[in-house]
Amino acid sequence: VQLQASGGGLVQPGGSLRLSCAASGTIFSIDDMGWYRQAPGKQRDLVASITRAGSTKYADSVKGRFTISRDNAKNTVFLQLNSLKPEDTALYYCNADLRADYYTPYTNYWGRGTQVTVSS
Repeated sequence: VQLQASGGGLVQPGGSLRLSCAASGTIFSIDDMGWYRQAPGKQRDLVASITRAGSTKYADSVKGRFTISRDNAKNTVFLQLNSLKPEDTALYYCNADLRADYYTPYTNYWGRGTQVTVSS
């Protein structure tokens, strides 16, 4: 199983980006999916998460600016980043709880991360 994130880049303050993360491999079911971020010298923190049913949770610092969504048919989670600020600069990681078959318990997986840099 792999989580492949994409969509990061360099953007000016106030700009937007859309991150995508697709899970591939032998997948029976995916439960919660989410995005975390880690700036240099700081811990990795939750940005947003979404359940299979679509319930969402956001860090206070991104509420009203970021939107998480998912496409269950494509095993993909998205993060729309609007009104970006320099303090949003970080490596963004996707995360998912999934199982490969009916008999396997849910296992937590991480993607490699995609860099978001907000600078003028």
